[in-house]
Amino acid sequence: MNAAPLFSALTFWLAAWALNEWLVRHHFQSPFAQRTARLAVPLLFGITILVLWEGIVRGFDVPSVLLPAPSAIWSRLVNSIPTLWADFRQTFLKSVITGYALGCGLGFVVAILIDRSPFLQKGLLPLGNFVSALPVIGVAPIMVMWFGFDWQSKVAVVVIMTFFPMLVNTVAGLAATSHMERDLMRTYAASWWQTLVKLRLPAAWPFIFNALKINSTLALIGAIVAEFFGTPIVGMGFRISTEVGRMNVDMVWAEIAVAALAGSFFYGAVALVERAVTFWHPSVRGGQA
Repeated sequence: MNAAPLFSALTFWLAAWALNEWLVRHHFQSPFAQRTARLAVPLLFGITILVLWEGIVRGFDVPSVLLPAPSAIWSRLVNSIPTLWADFRQTFLKSVITGYALGCGLGFVVAILIDRSPFLQKGLLPLGNFVSALPVIGVAPIMVMWFGFDWQSKVAVVVIMTFFPMLVNTVAGLAATSHMERDLMRTYAASWWQTLVKLRLPAAWPFIFNALKINSTLALIGAIVAEFFGTPIVGMGFRISTEVGRMNVDMVWAEIAVAALAGSFFYGAVALVERAVTFWHPSVRGGQA
């Protein structure tokens, strides 16, 4: 056991904890300083986790095959940029983005149709709840058999995973308006389309963005898992399954880091669009106060 790295990591953790406590409790007069402090807290917390990770691995001499140090993962990441970029392009840019757009778009359109048809509402929603409960490890091999080994089969898996959360949330959002509000629109002689655009869709935006944020993570998980069951020699899921077999755990963690960063930025982008679109909602106005 090497006590020096572990002691240094614990010292850094205590100092970072004290600084975070001060940042959280202190109120800055400048709005810019206040926003900077809010960003610094999670950033400092993440750095602390990495420092503790490094100290524990080095202090207890943990074998790299069990848990590589963050420095080893960073070294592998920097030295494998071409491979990581090819995997990112195959999995995220082709499978995730395409499947996410198709699944969310189809879910939204079908929700509008269901809202117009009680028959579809009673028939499709129970079926949607059933299909959404299907495990991805059961659906992925079937999609590979149907659509082949390339990214098209991964898109099909992502569409299945993202379609029904969008469908259910949009239907719930369209039903969120009260009868009094709808009656008011009727007194203005508003058509169904005008009521939808001016009243019901704005009220449904929080539900819709909730589905978009959930699907931003589901899409990435679905695409990576689907690649375990057949893919060309490229892709995040393919690389993870292959490098685990070769005991190159640092490469596996590098792929996980890329996937985590991509998923976080994707979720953050959707959240920023939500704040811009639903700026009037109490949850957004309360967060800006």
